[in-house]
Amino acid sequence: MITAGKKGQHFHTATTEEIKSGQVVDVYFSRTKAILEAERKDRHVVAEFVVKRFPEGRSWGVLAGLEEGVYLLRDLNIKVWAMDEGTIFHENEPVLVIEGNYLDFGVYETAILGLLCQASGVATKAARCKKAAGDKIVLSFGARRMHPVLAPMIERNAYIGGCDGVAVIKSAELLGIQPAGTIPHTLVLILGDTVEAVKAFDRVIDPKIGRVALIDTFNDEKFEAIHVAEAMGRKLYGIRLDTPGSRRGNFLSILKEVRWELDLRGYKDVKIFVSGGIDENKIPELNSVVDAYGIGTSISSASVLDFAMDIVEIEGEPIAKRGKPSGRKEVYQCPKCRATVIVPYGRRPEPVCECGASYRNLLKPILDHKKLLVDLPDHKDIRAYVLEQLGFVELAPI
Repeated sequence: MITAGKKGQHFHTATTEEIKSGQVVDVYFSRTKAILEAERKDRHVVAEFVVKRFPEGRSWGVLAGLEEGVYLLRDLNIKVWAMDEGTIFHENEPVLVIEGNYLDFGVYETAILGLLCQASGVATKAARCKKAAGDKIVLSFGARRMHPVLAPMIERNAYIGGCDGVAVIKSAELLGIQPAGTIPHTLVLILGDTVEAVKAFDRVIDPKIGRVALIDTFNDEKFEAIHVAEAMGRKLYGIRLDTPGSRRGNFLSILKEVRWELDLRGYKDVKIFVSGGIDENKIPELNSVVDAYGIGTSISSASVLDFAMDIVEIEGEPIAKRGKPSGRKEVYQCPKCRATVIVPYGRRPEPVCECGASYRNLLKPILDHKKLLVDLPDHKDIRAYVLEQLGFVELAPI
């Protein structure tokens, strides 16, 4: 039983043990379990995890949260098939398949959907931002917008989705990378001057860390950029604009003006970073000037991907609720053009795709009655896989 504890002496989160013991469950699944046990009506089923429609009219998503899903399921007497974590998938394509007695895994539906839905939403948003940015740097700055216990999960999925770095120390430690960040407005406010804040940063912080000045706290961005460049000289790696929306006007024009003034004075190597309200829709108009993006809320609070777990087979017979195609399915993909096709289980599509390449099955065996069948990939390998696939998809919604 999840206990509240004394007021003010705990975080309002479930423990690992509570999740794995099936306590984080919608009550109707718990009641279903009680009824089926009382009626002795357990059945051997096949369940598929599918997104029927993506948010905001998008046409693809990035599968994430699979490693945690495997951790949740690996001690159960079931079989599991899944696409590789990081796979870009489309509507109605099953990304995860569970086969076993329903009572062995049914109470985990709430938890596994939560793992997949939020992680995939974050990874998908990060991938869309990276797709829009191209070869420009994208950093995850959004951990502060969500519960702190979620920070490592959010930033891991932002990273595998394509972000080049993350801000939170613990998240970066778990990823095996250096945390990324610049200077907060707080430092400038307390020291009272932008140049003094950058100089203090330079005196105290490890020289290996790039010196990036935040130039929108007190004065006009153009003049602050000139002042810090003249004060820091070659030590200055970049400047960051986090200009409030109420002061931006035409933000691109401000950025172009800053770039012009820096270049005119011989500071062409100084990079321009921007943050604050950035997403994949704003990035393309800024790409001609900006070198790096710090993206916060739009990634950390990304729309979840609305996975559902659907029973599609009971005791070997195809069956499903209305609106869902019955029977277990497989998803094949052309490795050349990345076209996908869904077919009934045990059947194959035409031997080759229209482009001439042979199809491959995206659903792979992962678990077999508590035995892990594969080595789960490293987060860096997942990220590389996502980036490689981004060349085959478009940002525009359907």
